Amino acid sequence: MAFTRATGKHRRPSRMQRTTARAAGVAALATTGVVGTLAAPALAAESEVEQSGLTPVITIGDSIADEIDAQAAAQKQAAQDAAAREAAEEAARERAAQAAEEAREAKERAAREAERKRLNTFVAPITASYVSTAYQAGSSLWSSGSHTGIDFHAASGTSVHSVGTGTVVEAGWGGAYGNQVVIKMHDGTYTQYGHLSSIGVSVGQTVTPGQQIGLSGATGNVTGPHLHFEARTSPEYGSDMDPVAYLRSHGVNV
Repeated sequence: MAFTRATGKHRRPSRMQRTTARAAGVAALATTGVVGTLAAPALAAESEVEQSGLTPVITIGDSIADEIDAQAAAQKQAAQDAAAREAAEEAARERAAQAAEEAREAKERAAREAERKRLNTFVAPITASYVSTAYQAGSSLWSSGSHTGIDFHAASGTSVHSVGTGTVVEAGWGGAYGNQVVIKMHDGTYTQYGHLSSIGVSVGQTVTPGQQIGLSGATGNVTGPHLHFEARTSPEYGSDMDPVAYLRSHGVNV
């Protein structure tokens, strides 16, 4: 007896055709590791292999496909969460780096301001001393007939300090002043320190407030050890101004 093969719309799709699309999806998931320990046992129980004569085709149930889809979605969500965490960590690192840079710049600004303030500060030339002879006091001891500076009480060998920031323009013998140092201050004025027993700076040297420049003594035209201090508008004798007013105008209590 002859059999007629069904054709056209009445032909039932073969089992191989029904499973091809799903098998392709499973193959794609298998390459990414999605079909692993989750799908393998069920596949062993629910899958069957048909021989097409060329390629074995795997068929799986709807429940396994749903589980595979869920696992793929979970892996995608995990990847998105990891990327979000990395972005948040990178943003936190950038904020920390910016905060550290701002703190460093603030520290540098504070240090510069402190140094600027220190360099603009004035101090007394002798620590914890007092004026023993006033400015313009009259006496035959001085060739001009009056005192061109002030004298600070000081035993021989007492530390003498620069009253502010400046550059040494004279350091050596000064006639009636004995051993002297003259400093051009940062504001363009000059200060003089006379009758020193020793000199500790040289011409051209930059000095800062409170820096020791020598030791007090009794060199030159004196009756005893002390420090002669002058404030001047130039380095030359005769350009003196009131040293007490000068020091007070720079914040020194004398």
